[in-house]
Amino acid sequence: MIQLLRRFFRFLVISDEIRNRLLITLGLLVLYRLVAHVPVPGVNRAAIASILGQSGAGQTLFSLLDLLSGGTVSNFSVLAMGVYPYITAQIILQLLVPIIPSLQARMEDDPREGRKWMEKWTYYLALPMAALNAVGQIRLFQQFQVPNAPEVLNFSLGLNLPTFTTILTMTAGTMFAIWLGELISEFGIRNQGLSLIIFAGIVAQIPSNVGQLLADESLRVQLIAFLLFLTAATVFVIVYVQEGRRNVPVMYPGRRVGNRMSMPVKGTLPLMVNMSGMIPLIFAQSLLTFPAVIAQFFIASENETIQSIAFWLQNNFGGISSTYWILYFLMVVGFTFFYTDVLFAQQNYGENLKRSGAQVPGVTKGVPTQRYLTRVLRRITLPGALLLGLVAVMPFLVGVLFPFAGGSQSGLLLVSSAGLLIVVGVVRDTYRSIEAELKLRGYDQALLVR
Repeated sequence: MIQLLRRFFRFLVISDEIRNRLLITLGLLVLYRLVAHVPVPGVNRAAIASILGQSGAGQTLFSLLDLLSGGTVSNFSVLAMGVYPYITAQIILQLLVPIIPSLQARMEDDPREGRKWMEKWTYYLALPMAALNAVGQIRLFQQFQVPNAPEVLNFSLGLNLPTFTTILTMTAGTMFAIWLGELISEFGIRNQGLSLIIFAGIVAQIPSNVGQLLADESLRVQLIAFLLFLTAATVFVIVYVQEGRRNVPVMYPGRRVGNRMSMPVKGTLPLMVNMSGMIPLIFAQSLLTFPAVIAQFFIASENETIQSIAFWLQNNFGGISSTYWILYFLMVVGFTFFYTDVLFAQQNYGENLKRSGAQVPGVTKGVPTQRYLTRVLRRITLPGALLLGLVAVMPFLVGVLFPFAGGSQSGLLLVSSAGLLIVVGVVRDTYRSIEAELKLRGYDQALLVR
């Protein structure tokens, strides 16, 4: 850790452009956190506090949503939905590409234009997804309204000005957060905008979580010791898995120097155990909370069958049952394989190695090489996906094995597992992005290590 900090501060000294990018990133994240405290117009904070203060299904579900949004749900902020509608739209489009042949052909014929098309339609789809999430989140607060307490918000599904204003404000807040993420990716740390937005929300909750631990006089020593041990063990597992590699041997052709031909060069192609990073976790969280939000539209239905289905969705997808955690584990594992396959197919190592004249020993060049590498990658992805799933459901496992650490403090354990996974992944990716920027500018590796 000390070596990492030394290299980080050396980055700041070496390159003015890197320093400016970091300052722009920090400024935009501060702006995001300031806007996160701006409430939706007309919201009653006392009513929200009464809902969050009660125990049971409502408190558990709101704690989960509060984690995903970086504490903005508890304030009913204009950024209460964070960037998750955009991520949900991205998931839908990525799932549609392999299913619809025309979309798959578009992505394969011209990958650059395909990415532009994907980004454009992700924005278009994010708008209705944000509006839908806004209505669902408001109805969720109304569903868990405390009896004889003031209303959280004067909201109805009819066409009226307060309803339109509320939905428009929350949708605009989500698009503003996405815009800040794009600014970070363009003018700050490249390709890390949305990840850093989520990262900032999780990190911002740590002080309040520590305060909750210190406020619990009866379990303070036990919980602090257990949380420190759990955090250290989780960080070790995350780093160990994320840094795992499988080096596939590759033979590169010799080069002609004058009239002489050099011998073929033996090299390796490193395949990561977990190429997808923390993206499957974010995908699974976004997708699993979506049914609970949709269910709020049908809770008040006069049809008993529809109402019972809505309650079942709310109970099983709201983080309040073992069914949720089992589905969470399965979806994290599934998304790990899915996202890894998508990334690896886009990189097309088989064709790239063929163009450079390189070959995996004993494997035919081109498509057979790509299939062989995909098969190897899927085998090494399995342990990474299982460990990622175990880390994601650690709060549930800890609550079962160590009851003293569960209950009202389950939110803290959630931050130290799933949240910590995102934090470690973002820090690692950010560090590597900065290091890559320096290498592109010709800074010597030995200088970076010292």
